Amino acid sequence: MTDGIYILGNDVVYDQVVALLNSIEANAGRKIPICIIPYNDRLDKVREEIAARDNVTLFENSAAIIYWDNFATQIWKNYPRAQKTWREWGFSELYELPMHRKFCAFDGPFDKFIYFDADTLLMGPIDYVYEKLDSYDWVVNDFQYKSDLKYIFDGSPELLQQVFNQEKLQSQIFCAGWFASKKHIFSQDMLVDILNKLEAGEADVMALVAPDQSLFNYMVLRSRISYYNFAYHDSDKATGNHWSSNFDVVDNILYDQGRRLTYLHYMSIGASTFTQLCAGEDVNVPYRDVFLHYRYLNSPEQRPQSFRSESPLVRLQKTTSSFIQQKVNNIKLNYRNFKDKITQ
Repeated sequence: MTDGIYILGNDVVYDQVVALLNSIEANAGRKIPICIIPYNDRLDKVREEIAARDNVTLFENSAAIIYWDNFATQIWKNYPRAQKTWREWGFSELYELPMHRKFCAFDGPFDKFIYFDADTLLMGPIDYVYEKLDSYDWVVNDFQYKSDLKYIFDGSPELLQQVFNQEKLQSQIFCAGWFASKKHIFSQDMLVDILNKLEAGEADVMALVAPDQSLFNYMVLRSRISYYNFAYHDSDKATGNHWSSNFDVVDNILYDQGRRLTYLHYMSIGASTFTQLCAGEDVNVPYRDVFLHYRYLNSPEQRPQSFRSESPLVRLQKTTSSFIQQKVNNIKLNYRNFKDKITQ
């Protein structure tokens, strides 16, 4: 049995990928093979980084990539509400399709694996996660279950009740940025059944802001594979993992009230922010020194020693981008509010 780690990445998130790889090297407790799944073909710097590491490979199973691209395309192009809503938001008809390539982990070389989004840092050993996969098919460690269900599933109450076990629904939603599972956990028959159910109308349960996350949650819940969340089932020992929390830093390791984190997740902070930081710009990144420590762990001479303030032009560009993003967020909020009204 081979344990491994998958990361979804490309050159856009290069600085984050390097920081994550270094954090795994420093904190995993042992040398673990890592496979980077290509978000797209922008991989020049990623390939150079892989070549410099003997335990890191690139996922190059083109048949699996095509299969999962087509799988996600079939689901979302045949989901009328998604198509209509994304058009209204000004998005493509296959919004965030490359994010679904993390499904390739089910066809990769590792029998048991942990998936990391590129915007994470490993803070501690993870053997306990692989051990839990001896008893469960899907393992997570996050507090998504404490969030509003509508960010994962926003279908009508009647449809949600029809599709899911209501006793487990809220407690079993999770963040798709970090999870552990097994190779081929979804059989071909299961995948065909999932596609049939979605095309028959069950797709309407899925929220649209993070489509890959909604789909992962649907597949895990609907297939009824065994599920374990450390943050839910062992909450007394669980820690936070989101960058907005107030953690203690000791020797570049984060602690939550004395308990060592397993991972830190920089979700919702754009890759460009980290690129600017590594270029020496004075940008605000939570736990900035921790990130820089891991980013330059193997090349400390390249770490920026001083940081310059943004130029007026850059500040204007970011302000404009922020304004546009706020408009998009307002559209999403208005849509959700409208939907809430018409379904009451």
